[in-house]
Amino acid sequence: MNRPYTTQTQERDDTQCLICGTRNEDAAVQCIECSAPMALVRDGTDPQSRPKVVTILGDSNVGKTVYLGFLLDMLSQHTTDYQAIPIGAYSVNVQQNVISHMACRMFPPKTPMEADQWHWAYYQICKRTSRKEEWLDLVIPDIAGESLTAELANPNTFRVINSLAGKSAGMLLLLDAPQAANGSSQPDFFGVKMLTYLDAVHRADRRSRVQMPTAVVLCKADMCPECFDDPRHFTEVNLSRLWNLCQSRLGNVEFFACSAVGSLAYATSPEEDFVTPIPLHTALRGVLEPFEWVVQQL
Repeated sequence: MNRPYTTQTQERDDTQCLICGTRNEDAAVQCIECSAPMALVRDGTDPQSRPKVVTILGDSNVGKTVYLGFLLDMLSQHTTDYQAIPIGAYSVNVQQNVISHMACRMFPPKTPMEADQWHWAYYQICKRTSRKEEWLDLVIPDIAGESLTAELANPNTFRVINSLAGKSAGMLLLLDAPQAANGSSQPDFFGVKMLTYLDAVHRADRRSRVQMPTAVVLCKADMCPECFDDPRHFTEVNLSRLWNLCQSRLGNVEFFACSAVGSLAYATSPEEDFVTPIPLHTALRGVLEPFEWVVQQL
C-alpha cells in the first residue's frame, strides 16, 4: 500500500490556524490565539481540504493520555484492520511518552495545564480491508483534565478547548467507571457538564440534537468487569444523569468499556505521605472499538 503523503506544492493558506481560524505570521510555530501548532496546517497532505479533528475529553486522572498513547501505538503497528501513518515527528511524542513510561512500570506524567505544552497527534488513517483505499486525515490533541475543568467552570478560559468543541468531527468522552460503580457522582456530573458545554458550543435548539458522533468510554473497566458485559446498562444504572442527557440531546452516541492496565500495585515510603500506583503490566481491552466506531461515522 503506497503512502498517500504528497509533497506537491499547491496554493493554500498556511497562516490560518486549523483549530480557531486565527491568522498568524508565516513563521509562527504556535497559534497566537489558542497555542495549537501551526504544523497541523503546514503538514496537511491535501491542500484542498483540512484534516478532521477527533477530541478525547475526560476528567483529571481518568487516563486520557494513557488511552491515546496505546490507541496510536496499536494503529501504528498495524495490529488491526486500520493502517495509520504519523505526519510530523511531533505526532509520535504522546505514543512514545506512554509506551516508554509503561514499559518501566510508571504512569506517564500529567499533561500540563498550559495549552502550549500539550501533545498533538496528526495521523493518516486507512482501513486496510476496504476494496477502495480511503485515507482520512485526523488530528487528535492530548488535553489536560485540569484545563477542561477550568473551561467548564469559566467558558473561554481556554480558547483552544472552545474552538476544539466546535471544530471536532467526533468525540470520545472518557469516564471513570470504578468511581461510578463505587457510588461517586463525580463522573456523572463531569459528563453532564461536558455535554451541556458541547450543546452550548453547537448552539443546538431544543427541537434538534447534536449529531456529532460521540463515544462514551467507561475507562479502568478492569476494576469493574460488569462494564464489559453491557456498557449501556452500566451507564444507565450508575451514570443516570449522563444517560438521560445523552438520550435527549445527542443524536449519534454509543457506549463502550475499556481498560489498559492488567494489575496495579501501590507503593509509598517513610518520606512521602501519599501512595503511588504502579502498573505491573498492561492488558489492553476495548481500546480500539470506540475509535473505530467514531471513524466509521465520519
